[in-house]
Amino acid sequence: MTHSTTSAAPAAIAAAPTAAAPRLGARLAAHPLARPLGALIVLLLINLFAVPGFFHLEVKGGHLYGAMVDILNRAAPLMLAATGMTVVIAMRGIDISVGAVVALAAAVACTMAAADQPLWFAFAAALGAALLCGVWNGLLVASLGLQPIVATLVLMVAGRGLAQLVTDGQIITVYRDDFFVLGSGYLLGLPVALYVALAVVATVAVAMRKTALGLFTQAVGINPVAARLAGIRAGALVFASYAFCAVCAGLAGLIISSNIKSADANNAGLLLELDAILAVTLGGTSLAGGKFNLAGSVIGALIIQTLTYTVYSLGVPPEVNLVVKSLVVFAVCLSQRSKA
Repeated sequence: MTHSTTSAAPAAIAAAPTAAAPRLGARLAAHPLARPLGALIVLLLINLFAVPGFFHLEVKGGHLYGAMVDILNRAAPLMLAATGMTVVIAMRGIDISVGAVVALAAAVACTMAAADQPLWFAFAAALGAALLCGVWNGLLVASLGLQPIVATLVLMVAGRGLAQLVTDGQIITVYRDDFFVLGSGYLLGLPVALYVALAVVATVAVAMRKTALGLFTQAVGINPVAARLAGIRAGALVFASYAFCAVCAGLAGLIISSNIKSADANNAGLLLELDAILAVTLGGTSLAGGKFNLAGSVIGALIIQTLTYTVYSLGVPPEVNLVVKSLVVFAVCLSQRSKA
């Protein structure tokens, strides 16, 4: 009997790593970031073989250049928009006026900068206009109880009209080097816009993890009535989420206008709200509210920008990019349906 126990022990020890490996693999596959990271890696591998020099980086004038840097730079406005959208969606809301707020903020900033106003004043006025848009959305949703998609649809139409009034229907071009720093400048070899986007994301992430804000956000998203009965000011949180989302959109508008050195009220931020919603859902945030993932939203923004870069690099007509995005949206909807 003793001999049998002794001989079985080495076999059990040898089998332990084999049994632990599947469990580790299952835990990794079940991680919230597994799917978005997997999708991003697949896109990067496609570019590795299909786009020559995709991972090539070089330093010119102390700045880092390459396809990867360009993707990060152009993804910065979408990261900001997706961050604000994540907070709104986490509380069972939606904001389809993001693109219009981008256009309005860009119009205000470029108009004032072109008139030789102090840069800080132009940026502050643009962010102030964006904040007013968020306050408007918050009042309609949190105070008047309108459906979020209907409430933000009002500003989606009116906001771009206001941007056209500010610019008098013209494309406002800015000729100031200090205005270009935010969207085209570099710091320590990397784009300034990337630092701005990551700073906002990091600030929100810390607030969600280190304070009760994250718990309150989840509570409101899961059941706003129960959250209100538990003493959480659900209405104030919903109001603040729309204000924050609009400010993020305004900051994205500043980066975009600084990058292209102009404001086009008709095209600035066009369909950005759809890209932001797609980035949020790709990152694992539930459209039903409650469950959200800021890191996933950032990865989702990188997926969308990498996908856009891939389509253009392969010589595919730009219109196909919209078809590809629609297929991705369809796949995301099916994925979330299977989890429900």
